[in-house]
Amino acid sequence: MSPFLAEFIGTAAMILLGGGVVANVVLKDTKGNSSGWIVICTAWAMAVFVGVTIAGPYSGAHLNCAVTIANLVLGKLDLSTSLVYIAAQFLGAMTGALLVWLVYKDHFQRTDDAATKQAVFCTAPAIRNLPINLISEIVGTFVLIFTILHFTEPMMGDKTPIGLGSIGAIPVAFLVWVIGLSLGGTTGYAINPARDLGPRIMHALLPIRNKAGFDVAYAWIPVVGPIAGALFAVLLYVLIYG
Repeated sequence: MSPFLAEFIGTAAMILLGGGVVANVVLKDTKGNSSGWIVICTAWAMAVFVGVTIAGPYSGAHLNCAVTIANLVLGKLDLSTSLVYIAAQFLGAMTGALLVWLVYKDHFQRTDDAATKQAVFCTAPAIRNLPINLISEIVGTFVLIFTILHFTEPMMGDKTPIGLGSIGAIPVAFLVWVIGLSLGGTTGYAINPARDLGPRIMHALLPIRNKAGFDVAYAWIPVVGPIAGALFAVLLYVLIYG
């Protein structure tokens, strides 16, 4: 499997299952309606596990533009390869979102609230305060990338990494789980530009009755925040370990 195809399929699987759990919890007349935040966070973590398991042997399973940008800055990927990864992630995220809509189409039709339907596709703040929302995405992504670097990068001195080679599926699943449970209550923890913007675009394109607008005023937060968080994580890692 090519790295492009691995990132595409892995990201699509992650969004299918991650968006799917949100649909199951929030849309009307589903079996899992109102089952809550812990269900959402747990399934998103397992969705990451599935995506990483699929893509890991072929691309390193970034599935996240922030991870790819961190690798680019560290010199582990060149620019052209990074752009291929990012394109695959966005296309995969849009495909996964499309599949969620198809699976839950009847429930979208029965759900009246526009914000609830949009929540299946992308994040939104619990309290709209753009500077704090941006900080939330920066901090959540910082934790993600800084920890992943300790899984995968050789460190200076007598310290050694966990030694997973590519990003390990189980550790990253636990990492995403705890970020969601601990830090996700403010913005819904996008921590991944492709995960939010790709499905947000798909939501705008799909024929969904009574749907919310694109929300350009907020949509940049889950793109810029994760990129900034990734850069801060790389900077601190390099300052500590050289």
